[in-house]
Amino acid sequence: MALEEHEARKSSTRPAGPSPVADSAEEPPKSLPKGVVIGKDGKPCRSCTSFSQWAAQTKSLKARSDSSPSTATPKPAAASAVSRLPDDCPPDVERLGNSTWTLLHTIAATYPEKPSVTQRNDLQGFMETFSRLYPCWVCAEDFQDYMKRVQLKVGGRKEFGNWLCGAHNEVNRKLGKKEFDCSKWEERWRTGWKDGRCD
Repeated sequence: MALEEHEARKSSTRPAGPSPVADSAEEPPKSLPKGVVIGKDGKPCRSCTSFSQWAAQTKSLKARSDSSPSTATPKPAAASAVSRLPDDCPPDVERLGNSTWTLLHTIAATYPEKPSVTQRNDLQGFMETFSRLYPCWVCAEDFQDYMKRVQLKVGGRKEFGNWLCGAHNEVNRKLGKKEFDCSKWEERWRTGWKDGRCD
């Protein structure tokens, strides 16, 4: 669900139909750079692809169109390449993932220590719905798989926070990132660090 979980997924199981990630070893679609994730509609999925891969795709398509014989006037070159996604653009998989983890960990941080039955049901329903509606479909399917393997814990703040930290660490492992020490999740997401830098 975070950055390019599709990178880990692309070498494992793939759904029937169009390839979820453009690969030089596969036939369709030839026009997309490696790492661009294909949506279930058969088109490139912006929310499943990192900005650098999306930009490479756009640049590749522009270069082909500029070199086309039908182009009468040469197009001016861009002044400089954009190295990061501008804030006012649709989110790429990295921004979407980071924002999502911020939201989910903040929900865990504000979840009651002793939730009512209604609150537990609400959280259970939200997480199930969230896992189906997440814009990066590859990430969503991975999260649904995680929820099937590791039962969602909604009995209280600590329980849910630790479950969520475990889910986040699974994504970190898939992406080759450092795991987070789950004993510190409340400092990171609820109370602030003990050194006072958040005060």
